Amino acid sequence: MSNSHSLAGEIVEYTVETDRVCATHRHTQPRTATCRPTTPDIGGVEVEVECPSRCSHNAILETGPNAISTLLQPPIVRTGLAAHQHIASSGYKAPTTRDIPPVALTNITHVDTKAFHPYLAQVGSLYEAFQRARSESEAEGALFRREKDGKQQQQQGQQRPSYKRRTSGQHQRRPAVTPLSTIPAVYSEPDFHLENPRTFDIVSEQAELVREANGPANVATRKSLATNAILQEKLSWYMDTVEVHLIASISSASKSFFSALGSLHELHSDAADAIARIQKLRASLAKLDKDMAIDGLKVVNLKRRRRNVRKLAEAIMQLDDLVALVRQCDEMVACDEIDAALDDLDRAERLIAGSVDPGRKPSYEPRDLRNLQALEGAQSDLDGLRQRIGRGFEARFHRSLLNDIRSHVARTETSATLQRWGDAFTRAKPGQRRAPSVFPSYVDIGPALRADLEAALKGLTRARYSTPAATAFRAVVLREMKTLIRKRLPSSTDDDNVSTVSASTAGAGTARQTQMEKSSVLARNLRALDPDDWIQMLADIYANTSEALRRLSAQVKVLLDITSSLPDPPAARSPQQTSELASVDNATASPQQQRPTRPRATSTVQAEIQQALDLSSLLGEGVDLIQNQLTKVVRVRAQQNAELPLPDFLHYFTLNRLFADECEAISGQSGFGLKTAVDAQIKDFVAKHGDLVKQKLMARLDADRWDAKDFGPTEIAMLDHKVRPAMIDDNKFILPDSGAAILSAIESLEHLAAGIPSMSSEVAITLIDTLKLFNSRSSQLILGAGATRSAGLKNITTKHLALSSQALAFTLALVVPYVRDFFRRHLPASAAPTNNILAEFDNVRRRITEHQAALYEKLIEIMSSRAAVHVRSMKAIDWDTAPPTLVKETTTLQRVLAKHLPDNVVMAVMGPVFASYRQLWERGFGDVELRTDRAKERMLDDVRFLRDRISKLEGAGDLGDHLLRVVMEKEVLLG
Repeated sequence: MSNSHSLAGEIVEYTVETDRVCATHRHTQPRTATCRPTTPDIGGVEVEVECPSRCSHNAILETGPNAISTLLQPPIVRTGLAAHQHIASSGYKAPTTRDIPPVALTNITHVDTKAFHPYLAQVGSLYEAFQRARSESEAEGALFRREKDGKQQQQQGQQRPSYKRRTSGQHQRRPAVTPLSTIPAVYSEPDFHLENPRTFDIVSEQAELVREANGPANVATRKSLATNAILQEKLSWYMDTVEVHLIASISSASKSFFSALGSLHELHSDAADAIARIQKLRASLAKLDKDMAIDGLKVVNLKRRRRNVRKLAEAIMQLDDLVALVRQCDEMVACDEIDAALDDLDRAERLIAGSVDPGRKPSYEPRDLRNLQALEGAQSDLDGLRQRIGRGFEARFHRSLLNDIRSHVARTETSATLQRWGDAFTRAKPGQRRAPSVFPSYVDIGPALRADLEAALKGLTRARYSTPAATAFRAVVLREMKTLIRKRLPSSTDDDNVSTVSASTAGAGTARQTQMEKSSVLARNLRALDPDDWIQMLADIYANTSEALRRLSAQVKVLLDITSSLPDPPAARSPQQTSELASVDNATASPQQQRPTRPRATSTVQAEIQQALDLSSLLGEGVDLIQNQLTKVVRVRAQQNAELPLPDFLHYFTLNRLFADECEAISGQSGFGLKTAVDAQIKDFVAKHGDLVKQKLMARLDADRWDAKDFGPTEIAMLDHKVRPAMIDDNKFILPDSGAAILSAIESLEHLAAGIPSMSSEVAITLIDTLKLFNSRSSQLILGAGATRSAGLKNITTKHLALSSQALAFTLALVVPYVRDFFRRHLPASAAPTNNILAEFDNVRRRITEHQAALYEKLIEIMSSRAAVHVRSMKAIDWDTAPPTLVKETTTLQRVLAKHLPDNVVMAVMGPVFASYRQLWERGFGDVELRTDRAKERMLDDVRFLRDRISKLEGAGDLGDHLLRVVMEKEVLLG
C-alpha cells in the first residue's frame, strides 16, 4: 500500500510539472501531439509523460488557472506544493457535495433521420466523388502521413522535454500515426450520451467530482476529477488523434472537393448568363407580339368563326333531315309498315353518327351529332321506335310459329301418333326384321315457314329485339300448351252442348261464373264421361301435346340454323365510318383482308336465341306444365278409373305409359306427378278388380248346381290362350260351371298382370287368394253340403263329388304347370318376393290335392256304408227272389265315375270299394244261416249274378269267384 501511495504522489508531481511546461509553450507552438501517461502494471511501473512543444493552440487546458477543478483545490495545491497538506486558510472553506446543487439533465431532442435527407441529397454527388478520390489517393495519403509524423517527431525531440521514470530497462516506441482503435469503444457507441451516469463514469474513470473536506487524507479510493491531470491528458490525446485522422482525410479529399466546387461555380455563371439571354429574348418577343401577332390573330379568329357558322348551318340542315326521317318512321310504325320503318330508323341513326347511304349525297357534309346536348333525348326516342318495331317483328315471329304448331296438330291424326308411339315402344323379336319407320311429319319444315322465320329473325336482329322475342316466345308456347289441353276438355258450364271456345266467347248477356264454379262443373262433366269418351279425350290430349312439343323442337332447331347465317347486329350508338375513310381503308388493306368474310359458325344472334330459348329447358317446362294439368284431370276421375272394365283400364294404362315414354324421349324426364297419380289408380284398380273377381267367383260357386256343363266358344277361346290344344296334358275334363268360373278368374288376372307388368306381384297375390277362396268354398259347398242351401240341391250325390273333383283336377292341371310358370316369367327379378309367391302357388297346389283326396275318401265312405247296409239286411232277405239292389248301386257308381272321372281316378276309387265289398260280403255271407238246400241254391244264384255283373267292372278282379267259393263252402243247417 505504501508503494502505491508513493507512486500516486510521483504521478501527481509529474502531472503538475507537465502543466507548467505546457503553460510556458502555450503561446509559442501549436498543439499537435498529446501527453500519454502510462499506468503501472503488475510487472513494474513505468510513467512516461511527453509534452509536445505546442501544448495548446487557441485552447485552455482543463488544469489551467481558470479551470474549475483548480479553483476548487486548496491554495497550497494550486501553488504546486505537496498534495493533501492541510494549510490554514484565511476564512476560506471549500464547498462540499451538499453545497453543490444537483444538475438537471437536459433531454436532448431526438432528430428524425428524414430531416437530413435534403442535405444528403445535395452532398450525395460530392460524397461519391470523395469516395473515389479516397480510394485513388489512399497510397498517397499514407505516404503523406508518414512524412508528417517524421517531421513531428523531429520537432518534438528538439523542443519538448520528456520526463521519464523507468523501473525497468524496456523501451517502448510510439507508432507514426496513432490508430483510432486506441480510443475507447464507448465514444463510438450510437447511444453515447455524457449525461448518462454510466457513460460518465466510464469516461471519467470513476473519478469524484468533489472530495469531502473532512475526509481522511491517506485514503484515496477514487481520484478527484478536478486534480486528475492524466484523465484530462487522455481526453486531449483522444481529440488530437481524431484531429490527425480528420486532417488526413480532408487533405486526401480536398483535391476532388475543390475541383467539384470549381465546377459548380462555372455552372452557376453559365446559368446566370442563360437567364440574362432569356430575359432579353422575352422582351423582344413581347414587342413583336404587340406589333404584329395580335392583329394577325384577330384575322384568324374571324376566319375560324366563319367556318363554325358554316358548320352550324350544315348541322341544322342535317338535323332537319333527321327530324323528317324520324317523323316518317313513326308514321310507318303506326301503319304497321315495320320493314320500311326499320330502314328509315337505320338511316336516322347513321345520319346522327355522321354517315349517309352511298347512293345519297346531301348538299352538306354530315357530321357526328351524338355529343350535342340538344340530342341527348333523341337516342331514347329512337330506342323507343326500335322497340316498337321489334314488337312488331315479335308478333310476326310468334304468329308464324304458333300457326305452324296449330296446323301441324290439326292435320296429325291421333291414331297416327299412337301408332308412332307403339312402333317406338315395341321391340323387334330375335330374328324378326323390324318394319322401316315412316319419316315423322313433325320434322318436315316447309320452305314458306322457313322464309317467314328468316324474315322475322332478320328484322328482330336489326331491331336488336331477338332476345326479348325469344324470351316471350317461351311464355307464349306454354300458354298454347294449356290451350291445347283446354280445347279437348268438356265444357266448364252447365250447358254440355256449348264448347269451351263458344263458352269463352259467349256470356255477353249471362253472368260470369267464378273460377271455383267452373272447376266444379268441369269436374262433374269429367266424371260423367263414358269410358270410351274418357279414353278418347285423353288420347287426343296426349297426342296433340306430344305433336306440339315435337314440332316445337323442330322449330327451335330451324331457328338456330337460320341464326347461324345471320350477321351480328350493329352495336348501339357506334360511330360509322364515312365514305372517304372507308375508301382509304379499302385502299390500304391487303388482298386477304379485302375478301368478304364468312359468317362465324356461332353468331351472336344464335348464341342469344339459344340462351333465351334453351331447348332442353323449354321442353322440360312444357312437359312439366302438361303433366301438371293432366294430373289434375286424372285425379278428378280417380274413382271412375278404378271401376273401369279390365280392357278399358288396360287401354288407359297403356296410353299413360306410352305418353310417359314420349315425354321422356322429348325432354329427358318422364314426370313425377302424373306417374304418381296413375300408379295410385293402378293399385286401387288391382285391389278392386281382385275383389270383383272374387265376388263373381263366389256368386257362380253358390249358384252352381254341379251339373256337367259343356265349354262354349268363350271358354274354349280362354282355354286356347292358356294351353294348346284344348286338352290339358292329354286329359279331358267334364266340368261344372265352377270350373268355367275359375278359368275366367284366372284369365282376367293373368290379362291384368300381362298388361301391367309393374303390378304382377300384387296380381299374383290376388290370384293366389282367389284360388284359395275357390278351394275352400267348393269344399264348403260339396263336402260341407252347403250347395243344398245355396243351390237348392236335395242331397250331395256321387256325381257332385265327381264333378267337384274334376273342377279341382282341372285347376291343378292349369295352375301348376302354366299359371305358375306365367307368373315366374312376369314377376320382377328380385329373388325374395318371387320365391315367396312361387312358394304360395305350391301351397295352393297342396291344399287342392288334399281337397281331392278328401273327395275320394268321401266316395269310398259312401259305398262302404252302402255295402254295410246291404250286409246287415242279408239276414232279412227272402232268398226265393233275386236281389239286384247292390249290383245296381255298384254299377251306377262305376258308370258315374267312368263318365266324369278319368280311368286312373276311377280305378283309384273303385279299388278301395271292391276291397270293402270283399271284406263286408264275406263276413255277411258267413253270418247268414241257410236251413234248406233251396235257400243255398238261391244264394248261389245271387252270387253268380253278382259275379257276372261285377266282373265286367274294372278293378273288381276275382271278387265274384271269391264270394262264390265262400257260399259254396257254406253248410246248410238242418232242423
